[in-house]
Amino acid sequence: MDLNALLKIRAEFDREMRQGAPPDAAEAWVERAGAVVRQTVPGPGWNGVLWSDLDAETADAEIAAQVAYFAGRGAGDFEWKLYDYDRPADLGDRLRAAGFVPEPAETLLVGRVDELAALPVEPPEGITLRAVTDEAGVDLMMDVRAKAFGTERPRIRHLLLTLLRDEPETLAAVVAMAGDTPVSAARMEMRPGSSFAGLCGGGTLPEWRGRGIYRLLVAHRARIAAERGIRYLQVDASDDSRPILQRLGFTALGTTVPYIWNGTA
Repeated sequence: MDLNALLKIRAEFDREMRQGAPPDAAEAWVERAGAVVRQTVPGPGWNGVLWSDLDAETADAEIAAQVAYFAGRGAGDFEWKLYDYDRPADLGDRLRAAGFVPEPAETLLVGRVDELAALPVEPPEGITLRAVTDEAGVDLMMDVRAKAFGTERPRIRHLLLTLLRDEPETLAAVVAMAGDTPVSAARMEMRPGSSFAGLCGGGTLPEWRGRGIYRLLVAHRARIAAERGIRYLQVDASDDSRPILQRLGFTALGTTVPYIWNGTA
């Protein structure tokens, strides 16, 4: 894509997925509060700032206002999702000064659904795909995540179960099985009327990497998105997944860093 096309897609992404972001679960709500758009959830779930319109004179006061807001609601932590084109240019430094801790940077990637859905892929020998539609499927996904990344993510489990219960049409989750063993898993989150679907949670057991399973799960989800009329797939990609996705046809629109406030500021 040329630069003008990329900037146009990025502007559309900001408009739909940040400024006009839908809540990621029925129990959450998203609101414009002054110069920020934020999501709040009453129980387990993701709290954070999705978008901001700040400058050097307003940034520090707005950061303090969001800390006060989430602290006042008893949030143990919340995330300020910073993109490298957000302003002011030193917003990351200001967040750190306010007590936020940056996590590793990710690359904002976007791919065209029509191209990704047409990828010529077949399941590796011995691999079948299982759609996740119930708690047992969610537990298979969490088993893969724990073994692939060495982390437990109870918030993700809660989110998946909530979406399956309340809004199953917004979630497409899949586990790659080798017989009775889950070896890879991934999900896609979709919102009615959006041009973008988000790919999340892709993970493969170390001994099963390099066999084309990751590529298979991308193409599988792209075909579901195509059936829904979605135009783009979006990923916040780690350094491990970024080169794979770019080889599949994804293009970088920028970088994003999660800044985490953990209640100690």
